[in-house]
Parts: sequence; C-alpha cells; structure tokens
Amino acid sequence: MSYQSYQTYRSYQPASFRYTAFVDAPCYIAALRILKYRFNSEGELRRKLRGKRFEKDDIDTTIARLHKERWLDDERFAGAFVRTRISKGLGRLRIKRELNYAGVSDEAANDALAKNVDEEREREDVAAACRKRMRALARRHGDDFLATEEGRTKIAAWLVGRGYDTALVWETVRRECASSR
Repeated sequence: MSYQSYQTYRSYQPASFRYTAFVDAPCYIAALRILKYRFNSEGELRRKLRGKRFEKDDIDTTIARLHKERWLDDERFAGAFVRTRISKGLGRLRIKRELNYAGVSDEAANDALAKNVDEEREREDVAAACRKRMRALARRHGDDFLATEEGRTKIAAWLVGRGYDTALVWETVRRECASSR
C-alpha cells in the first residue's frame, strides 16, 4: 500500500479503527523508502526511524515485520558491505569498525569478514596501496624521502588508517621500500 493510498484509505475510516489497524503503516512505509536506496542494518534503520520521530513500539513492530518479510537481514547487509569496502581498498580492521558502528553484531561481522576477505588478496591490496602512496610521496617530497624513517612512517600510518593490520603494514613497507631502491 502506498502512502498516498494509505492516506486516502485512512480518511474513510473511523478514528478508532484508523489508529488500531494501521499504527505501524507510516513507519513501515518510511522504512521501505529508506531501504529502497541501499541495504541497511537493523541498527542503522532504527537510528533513521528514530530520527523521523516514530514511537519505539512502532519501530519495533516495523522491524519485526521487515525481518519476517526478509527486507532486513544483518548477515546479508554485512556481506555486501564487506565486499563493497574491500573493493575500495580498505582493510579488515576498518571494515569491522564500520560494521560495528552500523549496528551489526560482532558475530555477523566476523562471519562476513571470514567469508569475503582472502588473506592473499589482502596482502596484494596492501602492497598495491603502499606502492601508490610511495609514488605520491615521491612526487611531493622527492625519492630520497622514502628512504627516511619519516617517509616510511608516513606510509605506514596511512595504511594503518585504511584499516590494515600493523604487522602486515610494516612488513610490506619495509619490503616495498627495499625493492624501490
């Protein structure tokens, strides 16, 4: 039922029926409009619906209905989110932090990361990102800058900020800086 048809239907109903039969309809319609653009976790959707000033009971009813109708699934959201963020060159630590912020449970986040992140691909991504950053720093500061401790630290800090493991980052930075000489 669209919101416009709901409004039309609502105008023909007595007030007692109107408030008991369709108490969750505006909240449900708002949730569907939010989900129309992209997957959302349950936590994100709750936050957005609270921002639209819906009552907690209406939100709970809507969330339960969306789970039952399979519009809302945190495991599916986490898998899609991990695949998208991996393709953008982010590491598993940052992705897990972002999933936790989105309201996904640790268990669902760990499962999605385990299913969608390949250790070998992550090593290749770190090496590619390291080489890219080295080129940018060499253009800005000169080739000699990469041989200094400050240059290697800048590269490592940038990679750690992208969410890669610190030990893997330092191993890659040392290897790439040694091979660039």
